[in-house]
Amino acid sequence: MAFGGEKRNKSDRWGKKEKGFQKPIGRKNTERSKPQNVEEEDNRDDYYINLIEGRNPVLEALKSGREIDKLFVQSGQSEGSIKQIIAIARDKKILIKEVDKGKLDRMSATRSHQGVIASAALYKYYEIDDILEIAKEKGEDPFIVILDEITDPQNLGSILRSCDGAGVHGVVIPKRRSASLTPIIGKISAGAVEYVPVSKVTNINQTMNYLKEKGLWIAGADVTGDPYYEKDMTGPLALVVGSEGKGLSRLVKENCDFIVGIPMTGKISSLNAAISCAVVIFEARKQKNLKNAAGSLQEGSIH
Repeated sequence: MAFGGEKRNKSDRWGKKEKGFQKPIGRKNTERSKPQNVEEEDNRDDYYINLIEGRNPVLEALKSGREIDKLFVQSGQSEGSIKQIIAIARDKKILIKEVDKGKLDRMSATRSHQGVIASAALYKYYEIDDILEIAKEKGEDPFIVILDEITDPQNLGSILRSCDGAGVHGVVIPKRRSASLTPIIGKISAGAVEYVPVSKVTNINQTMNYLKEKGLWIAGADVTGDPYYEKDMTGPLALVVGSEGKGLSRLVKENCDFIVGIPMTGKISSLNAAISCAVVIFEARKQKNLKNAAGSLQEGSIH
């Protein structure tokens, strides 16, 4: 199927106009969380939901312009990246508190704070249109990843990291039966959560239909699909990745324009969700780069 670079018709792939279309509901949380008194002990699971843990995640949050209320640094830790973190925090007039390791251990949700924790505004969720606008501002075809019930934080964090590296404009997750953005995700993604917009929607299928209306083609990742490298993925594209155990749900799979798979030659029949996503999106990025390079050469030869 050749679809790269084409402008999608308003009618669906069966030649009939889609009916009953609803714009998916996303959420953009721009309201800052209230400052938390971390001096008091509290066992609620969501008490430290706005904490960023670990040297790299904190550093990336500071560089990205994320609003940081307070920085907690372990006593005696002032070398390497910690020194850089403290310098940036001072430059941004962020309150820095030196605390003992026991205090950081009690605050930490990841159990891997590396001597530094930042108290920040809660992660922001974006509207679908915000993600499309980001692509437009960059002068690029929209490139989106849709996650169909990815519940493992490890997979979500890894996918966000891969999406940042592959130039994906945004990730879509469902409001129910999905891992959400937490300090653990920030840690696993190595700070990529600060750069990859995430939209949380009510209905994945409605979102797919909305993206089709906006000109995107929808590819589903599944073991039954054709080899991913045989498909043209250079145009406006959304890749749907299924859950760790069940893969793509039946309705979502049927709503995809085409299905791509990763040929396996070993004893194991499939890869996990995060690795499968990375393989396909980097192939799409390679194709897009080659197409852009070819277009530049052709344009140069004309002149």
